[in-house]
Amino acid sequence: MGAKQEYHQDPEVIENVIKIYRCAAVAKGGRRFSFSALVVVGDGRGRVGIGYGKANEVPSAVEKAMKDARRNQVKVTILNETIPHEIVGRYGSARIILAPAGPGTGIIAGGAVRAVLQAAGVGNILTKSHRTANPKNLARATLDGLVKCRSLAQVEKLRGRNLTATGQTS
Repeated sequence: MGAKQEYHQDPEVIENVIKIYRCAAVAKGGRRFSFSALVVVGDGRGRVGIGYGKANEVPSAVEKAMKDARRNQVKVTILNETIPHEIVGRYGSARIILAPAGPGTGIIAGGAVRAVLQAAGVGNILTKSHRTANPKNLARATLDGLVKCRSLAQVEKLRGRNLTATGQTS
């Protein structure tokens, strides 16, 4: 039982600490350190949330971040362990291109992006990040891209028409 086990409320929840930040404030007696944590929580079946917490100790910061992530969970569209279509997620200066991939490809992504995709339950995807390597912005950009994805059925419902019978031939 690792340190992550103490934060679990549901055994099926995927919790992952993306990054711990340390901040130093110079006081009369020397430096005082505080910590912040960036965390992702998901069920591996399409629900995922990102949380950020600050405290004077690391465990307290992680606990606050986990609580924040659970509170901010959103539902994302996943089809056959990948996303329905290519999309660009944006947050701040971060841009992340998310492209669907065939079975057996795996998650082709770096640190923060990989953590969000694993927690969401995406198994096969290609990604490319642009303009920044900041984990906070990349994680939020990834979540933005996942939230913007729509399946064919969702688009048909939104538009109120049948798109499969539009005369497209294979």
